[in-house]
Amino acid sequence: MLIPPAYVGREWFDEGMETGLRELERMLWATAVCFSAGAVVGTGVLWGAARPFSGDGSVIIPIALVAAVIAAVAFTISTRMHRRGETAPMPPWQASVSHISAAAVTVAIAGVTGLGVLLAGEVLATGLEGLTLPALAGGVFTGIASALGGRLGFRIGMRLSTQDIARLLTSFLVVGTLFAMLTATDAAWWERSFSELGIGAGGWAFNGTAVVAGLLVATTGSYLGRDLHRMLGDSALPRIAAIVLTWAGAGVALAAVGLLPLDRVPVAHAIAAFSMLVLILAAAVLTTLLLRDVATLRVLTIVLVGTVVVAAVIAFGFNLLSVAALEGIVVGVVLLWLTTLVQLLAVLAPDASRPSARRSPLRA
Repeated sequence: MLIPPAYVGREWFDEGMETGLRELERMLWATAVCFSAGAVVGTGVLWGAARPFSGDGSVIIPIALVAAVIAAVAFTISTRMHRRGETAPMPPWQASVSHISAAAVTVAIAGVTGLGVLLAGEVLATGLEGLTLPALAGGVFTGIASALGGRLGFRIGMRLSTQDIARLLTSFLVVGTLFAMLTATDAAWWERSFSELGIGAGGWAFNGTAVVAGLLVATTGSYLGRDLHRMLGDSALPRIAAIVLTWAGAGVALAAVGLLPLDRVPVAHAIAAFSMLVLILAAAVLTTLLLRDVATLRVLTIVLVGTVVVAAVIAFGFNLLSVAALEGIVVGVVLLWLTTLVQLLAVLAPDASRPSARRSPLRA
């Protein structure tokens, strides 16, 4: 036990501290179990002759795959341990949304872990050229990657909050885009647009990131809806449903950006990218209108829309910004707005689950 017997019974040792220490103990156990599982499975997968750290036959890809699966399993186990029965009192539609969202988060955690390992491998490969690893050494690397990913998944599963989803989205976009940059076939992609990263043999990294990030955007909208429902109750469900559906549409459009590469279907790709931007701005405005009494959010939304409009005019009207720079600005301000929104909701929305009394979100 992490709880020292000498401290039990002291006035400052309240129930919240005891719960926190117990959760920390569980996370440490989860980290150890994930390391052991990763080391054993990784050694088995890599068993045989020593393999290079990078290049053809690299150990990084199997390490990334094993770590991704273990991180997803850790999240699933943690969810069952800490939030079992949460959907039992909910109507079918609300429980279905919760289950689908949890499945999307599971995929995202696996994606973040796998891409994180691949990115770390690409960075380390520059200083470890020619290194080969026997199966046992590869197993240790797999164990370390699995421990890090599994700890992340287990912690998020304890209390899955909208802030966790937003952080996961931001991390995934950053890690995935950096990996796509490192593996890009065209080093001058930045002179045109980020979509250039999705062209060529290495385009799977950017396109895959866009698809999973789209899933996360839709999931973020689902959890924003959950928090808004906890704040406002069933009476606001029709307006909340409109917000959630708009976020879902933005997620579908972002996924389409990855599924419709620029070099194959340029017109459809451009339509998907433009639709994503419009839907995200629409979701921001709808959310702000619902929470119109929150002055901070009103100001942030005005800044968000104004920045996007001004940047677009400078890029396309005066040709002073490249499309890549415009995309970077837009993604940056949207993530800043989203991060602030989820922080506001963390303060305003109750932590307790709120089962709906309605048989449908659109009617009483």
